[in-house]
Amino acid sequence: MTARLHRCGDHAVLVELDRLEEVVALYDALAADTPPGIVDLVPAARTLLVRFEPPTRHAEVESAVLAARPAGGRRVTTEEVVIPVVYDGDDLADVARLTGLTEREVVAAHTGTVWTVAFCGFAPGFGYLVGGDPRLAVPRRTESRVRVPTGAVALAGEFSGVYPRESPGGWQLIGRTETVVWDIAADPPALLRPGVRVRFAEAS
Repeated sequence: MTARLHRCGDHAVLVELDRLEEVVALYDALAADTPPGIVDLVPAARTLLVRFEPPTRHAEVESAVLAARPAGGRRVTTEEVVIPVVYDGDDLADVARLTGLTEREVVAAHTGTVWTVAFCGFAPGFGYLVGGDPRLAVPRRTESRVRVPTGAVALAGEFSGVYPRESPGGWQLIGRTETVVWDIAADPPALLRPGVRVRFAEAS
C-alpha cells in the first residue's frame, strides 16, 4: 500500500491511496485502534481524511498512519441493518438487460449477499455500498434524472445505494424502500455509516 499524505489546514491529514480496498483497510485499522488525538475518520473512494485535535500535531498523525497495519479481507462489524425493498424500479428491466439476468435474478442477486458501507458522499446519508454480487456491476445511466425520489434503491458500477432524499441522480433505479436512511433528529443521523453491513430484503 502506497500512501500519499497531504496536510489539510491545521487539524487534518488527507491520505491518498490507489484503490478503494486500501481505503477500507486503512479505515478499519485506524478505527479499531485509534491513535491518541484523532477525532474523526472520513473515507472516500480513494482518500481517507484523518481529523485530529491539539495538542496532537500533523507529524504524529502522519507517523500513526504510516505505522498502521491494515489487514486483508472484508471488515468485521456487528452492526447490520435490514432494508426492505419493493423491486419495481424504472431501470430494473435495463439492469436485467445489461447483466444478462432476468429481473427476478437481479432481485435475487441484490438480496443474496451482504453489502458493506465503504464511504458516504453525494448527499448527507448517502452510503456507497460494496461487496455485492459482481454480476450487478452496471454503468450509470447515460442521462441523469432531474428527480430521483427519496428511498430509491439503485446500482452504479460496483456500488449500490439508497437515495436519502429527492435529488438529481444518474444511478440505475431497481426499487424503493420506506426505510429512513437520514434523519437529522436521530443519533447518529445517518443509518448507513462506514463499516455498517446491509442486507436488502424483498418487501411483500
